[in-house]
Amino acid sequence: MTALRNIFLFLSKNKRLTMVAKKYGFRFGASRYIAGKNITEAVEVIKSLDRKGLSVTVDCLGEFVDNEAEANATANHLVKLIETLGQESLDAEISVKLTSLGLDISNDLALRNMKRILDAAEQQNIFVTIDMEDSLRCGQTLEIFTLLKLNYKDIGTVIQAYLYRTMEDMHVLNPYSPSLRLVKGAYKESPEVAFSEKQAIDDNFKKIIEMHLRNGHYTAIATHDDDIIEYTKQLVTKYQIPYSQFEFQLLYGVKVDRQLELRREGYKVRLYVPFGEDWFGYYMRRMAEYPANPFLHKNKFTGKKTGIHLLQKE
Repeated sequence: MTALRNIFLFLSKNKRLTMVAKKYGFRFGASRYIAGKNITEAVEVIKSLDRKGLSVTVDCLGEFVDNEAEANATANHLVKLIETLGQESLDAEISVKLTSLGLDISNDLALRNMKRILDAAEQQNIFVTIDMEDSLRCGQTLEIFTLLKLNYKDIGTVIQAYLYRTMEDMHVLNPYSPSLRLVKGAYKESPEVAFSEKQAIDDNFKKIIEMHLRNGHYTAIATHDDDIIEYTKQLVTKYQIPYSQFEFQLLYGVKVDRQLELRREGYKVRLYVPFGEDWFGYYMRRMAEYPANPFLHKNKFTGKKTGIHLLQKE
């Protein structure tokens, strides 16, 4: 299973595959997990989820931008997305990767673009989560988050359970009363910085869930792991955590029955809904997270004319 995970993570950074995926991806099953190529298509999907009582956080796919013009264009696109969501009055937030806003060029560029996005989000009363990326960018991401948190209230970020540094980061963030999405982690990391065994990751995940809930901060538990979901339910009962203090977050297109079941039980359920043509890296990381999950069961590999592998529906 580890070998398969590593293959998917390696593929997630392959630029040639990304280019081919942009051209052919929606013919080969990506639409099951990606809510369209553009804002208009994504909004239609969000409306259908809204009718089912499901909230969303929308991710405009794209990352690792290496020029300022593209970073600024991404920020413009996100501002347009925010304005559209506000006009439609949907229960929607957005998720943003700092590398798509120029983090790898400079912190100042990413910070400047984030401020533009947050100013627009403040006008539309839309919450913004800064996605966490690989460990090399973790410190920069948290630094930018804490700077922005001083002036913007509707902002959160993500903490990954598989990093050794996570517990210390939780302590550092606690005074900011942060809204956090807690996840296991989806990037390929060195054993020098991250746990690799499932049990160790799960144990750390449970620790940070309990810590954040008991600290009284808003907590998004982002997982499809039934054991973690049940553990969270037990904590909520044990410590009488109000349902208004947390939510479960799941991926669009994955375990749909489970999403609706949790909603019927009275829990807040928010789906991570990605859209856009730059979908390949996101898709491969999800494959790496759930190599034995129903996420994969309706797909197979094919490598015909291009000599590379795309996901194709059976």
